[in-house]
Amino acid sequence: MSSEGGPAMMAEEYCYASADEGAESGPHIPFVLERREKEEENWRIAVSHQLKKQCTCSSERAKAQVLGFFPILKWLPRYQLKDWILGDVMSGLIVGILLVPQSIAYSLLAGQDPIYGLYTSFFSSIIYTLLGTSRHISVGIFGVLCLLVGQVVDRELALAGYITESSRNNATLGLGMGNSTGGPVCDRSCYAIMVGTTVTFTAGVYQVLMGLLQVGFVSVYLSDSLLSGFATGASLTILTSQVKYLLGLELPRAQGWGSLVKTWVSLFQNLGQTNLCDLVTSMVCLAVLVPTKELNDRFKAKLKAPIPFELFVVIAATLASHFGHFEEEYGSKVAGAIPTGFLPPQLPSWSLIPNVAVDAFSIAIVGFAITVSLSEMFAKKHGYVVDPNQEMYAIGFCNILPSFFRCFTTSAALTKTLVKESTGCQTQLSGLVTALVLLLVLLVISPLFYSLQRCVLAVIILVNLRGALLKFTDVPRMWRVNRLDATIWLVTMATSALINTELGLLVGVMVSAFCVLGRTQRTQALELGRAGHRELYEDLASYKGLQTQPGVAIFRYEAPIYYANQSLFKKALYRCLGLDPVKEKARRRKLEKHRRKQEEVAMTTGGEGGTKGKEKELTTTKVFLPNQVNFHSVVIDCSPVLFLDTAGVNALKEVYKDYKENGVQVFLAQCNTSVLESLNRGSYYPDKGMGEKERVFFTISDAVLYAQSLSSQNGDCDTSC
Repeated sequence: MSSEGGPAMMAEEYCYASADEGAESGPHIPFVLERREKEEENWRIAVSHQLKKQCTCSSERAKAQVLGFFPILKWLPRYQLKDWILGDVMSGLIVGILLVPQSIAYSLLAGQDPIYGLYTSFFSSIIYTLLGTSRHISVGIFGVLCLLVGQVVDRELALAGYITESSRNNATLGLGMGNSTGGPVCDRSCYAIMVGTTVTFTAGVYQVLMGLLQVGFVSVYLSDSLLSGFATGASLTILTSQVKYLLGLELPRAQGWGSLVKTWVSLFQNLGQTNLCDLVTSMVCLAVLVPTKELNDRFKAKLKAPIPFELFVVIAATLASHFGHFEEEYGSKVAGAIPTGFLPPQLPSWSLIPNVAVDAFSIAIVGFAITVSLSEMFAKKHGYVVDPNQEMYAIGFCNILPSFFRCFTTSAALTKTLVKESTGCQTQLSGLVTALVLLLVLLVISPLFYSLQRCVLAVIILVNLRGALLKFTDVPRMWRVNRLDATIWLVTMATSALINTELGLLVGVMVSAFCVLGRTQRTQALELGRAGHRELYEDLASYKGLQTQPGVAIFRYEAPIYYANQSLFKKALYRCLGLDPVKEKARRRKLEKHRRKQEEVAMTTGGEGGTKGKEKELTTTKVFLPNQVNFHSVVIDCSPVLFLDTAGVNALKEVYKDYKENGVQVFLAQCNTSVLESLNRGSYYPDKGMGEKERVFFTISDAVLYAQSLSSQNGDCDTSC
């Protein structure tokens, strides 16, 4: 930093005084700063350095790569057994108990047999424990992803010839031998899980590829309002899809756009076929679960662990259905045979990948976004750091590896994560405890759920949607806090629910982008005034007691200036200052042309005609008198301008040139280094060899004083243009 008026090497590259220092009455000499010289690294050297860094192999680098890919190797050796084991065991046990009925229930939402939901929760819990960086999130079945998978499964089933739900041959879970008519090679259940595992495998590959490309940062572009609106819209679709189970109706899932409306129309058309046994059971389960869930939420601070009312209801409903013979006597739909143990692994159907590739991409984005959002939220709350790219790997392999064991897509789930946190979870080890609980069910207990009614599973799904549906009560508050965020939420929710679930996410992203873009398009131009004798300049329309500077108009545009808003910037500046230099130039040309025409008429007519011509000229000229302005200089405060592109630099050059032709000087003040570099690269500064002086200052006060001193040096000039 140099003293006032002293030489500053490199400072003249951006800002300096234009008068000779020895002049007695020269203009104000502004404050200057000396810029550091930056050496630009040769791109070849930079690329070579990065390649050498990435390709060099050493024992330290290999160890770091292994530890980075398997985070469990970092935290497990430092595990504090006495302090952490009780919390991890307790949280893992509670989450495992809750997962049993939820895994069976959400299997129906994904269009699969109950056993596959248990497989999915089991394998994902183990894999995330090994690869995940979040200590608290619970990875497993998530309702929105189950809905997306179920939509793809139903579509592919219809294309393969499975129009309606037929009896499922649970004994034949692998590929069948085909039939003589050339039909599908396996039964409906087998083909459904084949589609589900193919979607899951493809989504996992997408997620791992995104991790390899280090694109974990994309999660920041999915705002909370967007994800919340998407989840709420999907929840409405989930609720609608489960109503048929509450009523005991056998209806195919509606496909295509507007599936929610189509489903409700179909439900009302088939109300007469309602199964009274299923309806009564659903009402009883709702009457039990809704208030007990509220009790859990109300007393969660006092309870060491939430009471597993869902499991109690499942046990009671299964016993009632078994001994009451609901399936045989009343035709109630039940879960059916759930085998024990594991099936041999099988490859996904490679021929189905082209059919599901687009759907898998949207599923991959949703799964990753939910997982990273939750992991970062709880990491921030508990004071540790998660790696978004490693989370991408973790959730990707939670989909790829289990897909070989007939599992469908997984991600983090908010409800189970909150339970996990509230029950004392300390590390990812709780995931292994959860897996042990599910393993016990898979090996021993699962056949006991044969008589469990599907309507009970639908009730469990509906009760777990309470959190998302309660978001509707927050809409007035969201609208008061931020209307743009509320608009994004409403549009995303409505599109996801009423048109198409996957389209809702895309529309939400587009609306968010347009809202951000719109903020730069609707930026207000502010005229600034000075607060007393302080070097503080603020909006004249917002604060009282601000003083304008004689002969100098100070202007602020609170947005970057780039190709999309550069014309709006100029219009806002001209409108705020009341002087459009382009229109003024055109007006002067028209006035000059008219004056010359009047002179020619006066010269040709002479005498009385000449006198009349002069009177007419005077009268006509008064119509084109220029607007009177009270400034000779304009200072543009660039402090809110985060960046300039080529169009932005050109816009500033045009403003400078056009105002200069009308006798008005334009100065820039408080530019950040990025803007200064853009101005330099864009040749904003005039050629010094032509005697022109630069017009960029570090403070508004310097620019104002310089403009006023320059005006006084030139004498009292006419300020009209």
